[in-house]
Amino acid sequence: MTRFIFITGGVVSSLGKGLMAASLAALLQARGYTVRIRKFDPYLNVDPGTMSPYQHGEVYVTDDGAETDLDLGHYERFTGVPSRQTDNITSGRVYRDIITKERRGDFLGATVQVIPHVTDAIKHFARAETDGLDFVLCEIGGTVGDIESLPFLEAIRQLSADVGRTNAVYIHCTLVPYLAAAGELKTKPTQHSVAELRGIGIQPHVLVCRSEHPLPDSDRAKIALFCNVQKEAVIAALDAPSIYDVPLQYHAEGLDDQVLLAFGITDAPAPDVTRWSQISARLHNPEGEVTIGVVGKYTGMKDAYKSLTEALVHGGIANQVKVNIRWLDAEEFENADVAARLEPMHGILVPGGFGERGSEGKIASVRFARERDVPFFGICLGMQMACIEAARNQAGVSGAGTTEFGPTDEPVVGMITEWMSADGLQVREAGGNLGGTMRLGAYDALLAGNSVAASIYDARAISERHRHRYEVNVHYRERLEASGLIFSGMSPDGLLPEIVERPDHPWFVGVQFHPELKSKPFDPHPLFAGFVAAAVRQSRLV
Repeated sequence: MTRFIFITGGVVSSLGKGLMAASLAALLQARGYTVRIRKFDPYLNVDPGTMSPYQHGEVYVTDDGAETDLDLGHYERFTGVPSRQTDNITSGRVYRDIITKERRGDFLGATVQVIPHVTDAIKHFARAETDGLDFVLCEIGGTVGDIESLPFLEAIRQLSADVGRTNAVYIHCTLVPYLAAAGELKTKPTQHSVAELRGIGIQPHVLVCRSEHPLPDSDRAKIALFCNVQKEAVIAALDAPSIYDVPLQYHAEGLDDQVLLAFGITDAPAPDVTRWSQISARLHNPEGEVTIGVVGKYTGMKDAYKSLTEALVHGGIANQVKVNIRWLDAEEFENADVAARLEPMHGILVPGGFGERGSEGKIASVRFARERDVPFFGICLGMQMACIEAARNQAGVSGAGTTEFGPTDEPVVGMITEWMSADGLQVREAGGNLGGTMRLGAYDALLAGNSVAASIYDARAISERHRHRYEVNVHYRERLEASGLIFSGMSPDGLLPEIVERPDHPWFVGVQFHPELKSKPFDPHPLFAGFVAAAVRQSRLV
């Protein structure tokens, strides 16, 4: 029977529950178990698709087109298990589905209540599609004590009885703060957090204690005594040099051992952590370094580009170099000397984004990369800006623009209202809802046989994840190709440009999709590996 691990947080948010869940799942995998990780988000948005990156960070997109929490990116990067629509749920989605059923009459006139209807829906989500899995890890967003998370906590309390108490383990992540004036760590916040959790009816089996200082045995014993757990089950979680050191750090602390003991499993095979040791060794012993300039819109909120950041790190692992990322606000480039800011860069990357702000700065950075032969990588909006730059400055289309920013006589980029997907014809209205109306999820593309893209992928057909409303207008293809910007990847029907490149440039590639979403430390995405390799070559020329 599938076993469930429920992960809650207390004291403060941002304790790293997602990283802990991903690391624990990786350690269980290293012992030969099959795993899946799920995220329960208490907010009332149906999904993060319309939330500001400044509030929520990036939106992580799955193969099946779900817009999800960024923690699912950690789950995939650490386990290699592709996330699905069924791996992330919000209060908004739960309530929307229940109210839809109530309006339809599915409850046959019954009073619809949080218990049992909302909690039953949450439990159904937790147990869906779990056949054949050894462990399902369920992370509860937010902090114990938040009013919006109460239905989720009640649901996981009930689930323990539903699946059998020997098939459910609770892990609680807390903060053990250090008071400099007193010169000591304080365990009282952890005690209060666990007391609140126990008041709900949940007794944690394992405590993961985040701290800036090592946790002395005396403090472990104190926490264990007051929180009713074994001393060995009080796990210290100190900051790590890299997130890819975290699985090894938790294993050294005994996290996976204590979780298995809580299930009564005493004969589990030892984990093979060779892969993580190799990744850590490559990260901490680079043979060189490169500097990549990321010209973006949300540079003040690094979590807005979380997968991108990690994919660049993976590119560095593939080339055994350290990648230094310089975050450059595209808006500043509109009234500044672009060359002065970009000349020190060994590569320039323009990522995805929405809205007009900073667009001219992105176009200016594309032009700099093209004219100075600096490796360039454009992703989603970055590819669109590369096409507009080529149209304006090389193809003679001076008024080239995108309808995303308003009416234009030369729509090099525009909204598509119909396209084919694996589910058939998809239709969108220009003035319709924003949520869930993009080209979302995995789509196939065909690559030109003699292209840079085909050599990078070592394939003629690929599948990549998308998240965008606007497309490069294929009617401009002939003029753009005549100017040197080649359309080397197209949708199978030949209507939607997927990859553009410049054969006469050291490395100039733009893609309509988001390759960063599929990159992993043990399997770096070929486009990021190739881009960083080009930056390494550029660093030797500077």
